[in-house]
Amino acid sequence: MRELTPESIRPPFARYAHGVEIPGHWRLVQTSGQLGIRMDEVVPEDVRSQAEICFASIDEILASAGMARGDIAHLTAYVTDRAHMAAYMAARDAFLADVNRLPSSTLLIVSGFTRPEFKVEIEVLAAAP
Repeated sequence: MRELTPESIRPPFARYAHGVEIPGHWRLVQTSGQLGIRMDEVVPEDVRSQAEICFASIDEILASAGMARGDIAHLTAYVTDRAHMAAYMAARDAFLADVNRLPSSTLLIVSGFTRPEFKVEIEVLAAAP
């Protein structure tokens, strides 16, 4: 994959690429949106903890396909309030800290999820040879 961040347009707002090129012959994995709920059904109150659970689930899904964080081409996240953006972004930046090629990224503010305690949902598109 190749990171696409042309110098002719404004740089990204945070640590992500404007685009990612995926070679045509690669395998793709698209995750469902992951929510911040642990195996014991506990949903932490804070957004950062919920996002960390989402990212841990994404790690497991990618591993089941023989992929890892560095294979993520695009990341989409949804938060229920602008006030949650900083905590989500801190979790995302920690999740991607050791990744050499950054994925593209979209962050949306939504009115809510299936249960009111959920504050963030994250999905990824990953690709590997």
